[in-house]
Amino acid sequence: MSLAFKVFALSDLGLQREGNEDSGLISPKLIAVADGMGGHAGGEVASTIAITALATTEINENSLLTITKDIDSAILHKSQTQPDLAGMGTTLTALHINNEAVELLHVGDTRCYAFAGGKLNQLSHDHTVMQELIDQGRITPDEAVNHPQRSLLTHALMGDSGIDPVIQLYPIKIGDQFLLCSDGLTSVLSDFEIGKILKKYSGQELVENLVAETKAKGAPDNVTVIWAEIVSEEDSSAATMIGAARA
Repeated sequence: MSLAFKVFALSDLGLQREGNEDSGLISPKLIAVADGMGGHAGGEVASTIAITALATTEINENSLLTITKDIDSAILHKSQTQPDLAGMGTTLTALHINNEAVELLHVGDTRCYAFAGGKLNQLSHDHTVMQELIDQGRITPDEAVNHPQRSLLTHALMGDSGIDPVIQLYPIKIGDQFLLCSDGLTSVLSDFEIGKILKKYSGQELVENLVAETKAKGAPDNVTVIWAEIVSEEDSSAATMIGAARA
């Protein structure tokens, strides 16, 4: 049986941003979230470049490894032809189904979680200064929550990132569930708070309640949520782009 994603997704401005710098991709075999950064419209452009590259490339394990170089090249070219976009960049977290496994590509602090047995398990590892300090034992996770430098990235696609990504593989079966999200969600809601909502709701109601709870707590950033369930291919979702990439 061929496996695929059944997806529910929502991308929201939040309460303090004028534009949406998040972009997302939904398709039967590939889902992704990119969170852009940069002055003017730079963040929107960078995240759209990343998601468009994924949407227009025939993805396999080899192309998933090289896609970051293609995105870097496109961002660099755009920055050179439009100097007002210089310094723009984007995070990228993508999950691709390859037979009976998912391949996770991750750059930055957009996250990928698995949800099983009522427990939320973060599969991605944040590429942030705070995470490095936590890994080194210099601060605790609780201390990182309100740290003034909590959003500083150590890896992002900015045209010259030089990143050689590592693909993580996880076996899958029908019924497995995954959450991809921008840090507009995880910087506001704890894993515990997210888990409570995942246990209570399903489908589109689930993603709507994650965004609603984020907005109830101030939503200072754009928030993009993709909830994906592993199903047989005939039950999968149609391909579409969300957020800035859809504009």
